[in-house]
Amino acid sequence: MTFATWITLSRLLAVPVLLVGLSRTPSADLRWICAAVFLIAAGTDWLDGYVARRWNQVTELGKFLDPLVDKLLVLTPLLSLIELREIPAWSVFLILFRELAIAGWRVQQTQISGANLWGKAKTVTQIIAVTLLILPLDGLGHLLGLGVYGLAIALTFISGAIYLWPSSPSQA
Repeated sequence: MTFATWITLSRLLAVPVLLVGLSRTPSADLRWICAAVFLIAAGTDWLDGYVARRWNQVTELGKFLDPLVDKLLVLTPLLSLIELREIPAWSVFLILFRELAIAGWRVQQTQISGANLWGKAKTVTQIIAVTLLILPLDGLGHLLGLGVYGLAIALTFISGAIYLWPSSPSQA
């Protein structure tokens, strides 16, 4: 296993921290800590890609694991935010539905393609939205977080449609 793949897997360490940190009614300080943990873990997404390209460590395993770990990292705090009644469950279902559809499509492919520009925009927007929603923001700050979250949901579907579009006619 390459160093880049180990970096990808290290992102999973944030999942239990976020689950515990965002359970019940987290204090403002704990929410700041969880936001920092989330951002550090999300930053490793850039790092593993950089290492993989810089040291020629791009592998099929890495191309498979990277988006999977990204989904777990994003969905973990979103599920916690449902439990805290800060976002509706249907909104997370929409994201999960798209991610499962793409994952199901990917397992049928002989070669996995990397994320396109729309997929990267989706990921960055999701990271910003989740960070804003984790932070203990009130009023306008919380509304900003919900607005960015709405944009992330839209980009989730746009990027999914663009990802699947080129292959749709050949599957018919």
